[in-house]
Amino acid sequence: MEFLKIEDLCKVYGKGESQVTALDHVSVEIEKGEFAAIIGSSGSGKSTLLHAIAGVDVPTSGKIWLNGQDVYAQSSEKLAIFRRRQVGLIYQFHNLIPTLNVVENITLPVLMDRRAVNTKRLNELLELLGLEERKNHLPNQLSGGQQQRVAIGRALMNAPAVMLADEPTGSLDSRNGHEIIQLLKASHERYHQTLIIVTHDESIALQADRILCVSDGRIVRDERQAGRV
Repeated sequence: MEFLKIEDLCKVYGKGESQVTALDHVSVEIEKGEFAAIIGSSGSGKSTLLHAIAGVDVPTSGKIWLNGQDVYAQSSEKLAIFRRRQVGLIYQFHNLIPTLNVVENITLPVLMDRRAVNTKRLNELLELLGLEERKNHLPNQLSGGQQQRVAIGRALMNAPAVMLADEPTGSLDSRNGHEIIQLLKASHERYHQTLIIVTHDESIALQADRILCVSDGRIVRDERQAGRV
């Protein structure tokens, strides 16, 4: 079932001689529940594409429909609500609030949405992420891998329809990186979410159902992994 539809998407930065085309007429569809990896060299446009899907980087032209909604046809206020409720976004760096503990960082998006915290879901996430014994710790009391687990919990707390991860293992060693990918895959399977990961790591890309290769702002290769749905 079509879940994400991108149609003729362009993103241009700057003007005149300094103009850079980050996305060049990109069109692609991703099904609900699919795990897709976006790969490409530095500056290829892969992160720009992810951030456009997330509703944080307004395209110059083109359309994005996510879960039946025209993402950029909304007012800025509705777009902010859409991002909080429909999109879970994970960056390479954790971006945690240093004065908030693990539980407070994870539940921050819910509180910003002025909604009650679902304690059952919170406890389920703490268990899934292995943070039950660290729930009252501040970020500076956690390892890099643990901080990234908190960032994943924060992204999952609002039960988003899609999880978007931009180089989520880029700042971690290989062991912690492997654990983070396994956690993302586990949440993808448990919550039946669409998962899209931007990565330069071939071993991560090969775990996806589908690989999209971006070069010079265009999708130059789109292939499904053998044996994957």
